[in-house]
Order: sequence, then C-alpha cells, then structure tokens
Amino acid sequence: MNTLTVIPTGTANLASVIAAFRRLGTDPVIARDVSVVATSDRVVVPGVGSFGAAMAEIDRLGMRGALRRRLTEGRPTLAICVGMQLLAAASEESAGSEGLGHVSGPVARFPDSVRVPQLGWNRVSAGPGCRILRDGWAYFANSYRIEAVPEGWQAAVADHGGMFVAALERGNVLACQFHPELSGRWGRGILDAWLNATGRAG
Repeated sequence: MNTLTVIPTGTANLASVIAAFRRLGTDPVIARDVSVVATSDRVVVPGVGSFGAAMAEIDRLGMRGALRRRLTEGRPTLAICVGMQLLAAASEESAGSEGLGHVSGPVARFPDSVRVPQLGWNRVSAGPGCRILRDGWAYFANSYRIEAVPEGWQAAVADHGGMFVAALERGNVLACQFHPELSGRWGRGILDAWLNATGRAG
C-alpha cells in the first residue's frame, strides 16, 4: 500500500489536512523521523503561521535535506500555504531564514493597498498545461505570496492587489498557496486529482 506522510511543521493545522485525505480514502501518517520522509510514496508539507517558524521546525526535525532530495527527484510532494512558500529561497516575512530554494524568486508581502492578510475565497485561474490544477474558488489565508511563475512550472494565478501565484505544479510536485483542505468540493477535487496523478492506492 502506498504511504502518505504529513510533515509536522509546527505551525500547521494537521487535523484538517489529515481529515481531508481520510475522506478521500487514504490513511495519512505524521512524520516522526527523516527516514519516513525519504521513503514515503507521498509527502505533504502543510503550513500555517510564519515562514521562519515552519522552516526552523523542519530543520529541528532534520528534514531539510530529505525534502530537497524529494523535490529535486520530482517525487510526489504536496506543499500547502506556508508550505508552498518554503519552496522558495527566502521570504520578506522572515529575514535571514533560508528556505528550500527549489523555486526561483522571493516571497513578498501583499501591498498595503489591499487587505492584509488575505482571508477568504478568491478565484483561481489555471494556466495552459496544468494537469492537476483547474479553475475554481479557493480559500486563502496569507499575507505573503510568490509574485511570478518560476521557469519550468505550470501555474494557477489569482488576483489580490495584482496577480500572484496561487499554485504551482510540475510532474508529481504540487504546491498550493490556498488551502485545498478548506476549499470545499473544488479543493477536494484538487487533492483527489493529485492522488490519482501520483498513483492513488493508499
């Protein structure tokens, strides 16, 4: 049976993520040591809170290297909210904190001309070439975002004080700035599509 492992970033609401996957017929486990991250068929990196705190917890658990290897190898990995921001090298939110450096471009704060944080539903538009992402309404809770689509990725975008990256996908790696586990039937469909695209069973 394929395994699905959730990394406890220390800032995430693990219960809602685990419940969402259980509703889709999977049985997620929480990562307790780095070997699980290295060997699991699928890994989920959730996050709620700050970039620096989430990255510090990943480092405390010794999982930075294993995550980087997974991403470089294109193994099935899903990053949610702050988890998506951790794929970048750095964030304006946490000066001096080093991210995973897997996508180009910094994570920047929304402009003061709009409500910060962005809390609630926003329209997501999937770009051409996406096989998992699709158009729909997603639930967001974020003050920071990736502004431009990194080279080599397919993306969905949304508008809040200007267009920003709502989600990224490349092969078996999916990163969502929104919370698919809180985005109703549409979000459930995104999670289901990722499971199907990465082998489903388990």
